[in-house]
Amino acid sequence: MDQRVRSVIAFMRTNLDRATSVSEMAASVQLSPSHLRQLFNQETGKPVARYLRELRLDRARELLETTFLSVKEIAARAGLQSINHFVTDFKKAHGVTPAQFAARYRRTARAR
Repeated sequence: MDQRVRSVIAFMRTNLDRATSVSEMAASVQLSPSHLRQLFNQETGKPVARYLRELRLDRARELLETTFLSVKEIAARAGLQSINHFVTDFKKAHGVTPAQFAARYRRTARAR
């Protein structure tokens, strides 16, 4: 994988909790936003925004599995600005809402 794409992915992971733009990511690797979009899609098979959303949803899933934070707090820590979009995207990815997902893990944790 192209080193610039790896660097952008590392940048995304480091900055999951805040809003970042493609322009900011592109500047971090000295590319134009359009060149980054093209290269990123070519190297990963996904657009930059979708890759970032998937990273954020993965982070949210980890937090739902390992913490007792509220869904709202988890969304904020994963950099997901809209609770409604978070719930919709999470349900699409995992088949259940974040609250249902968390309840499953929290019941298991309490039973131990």
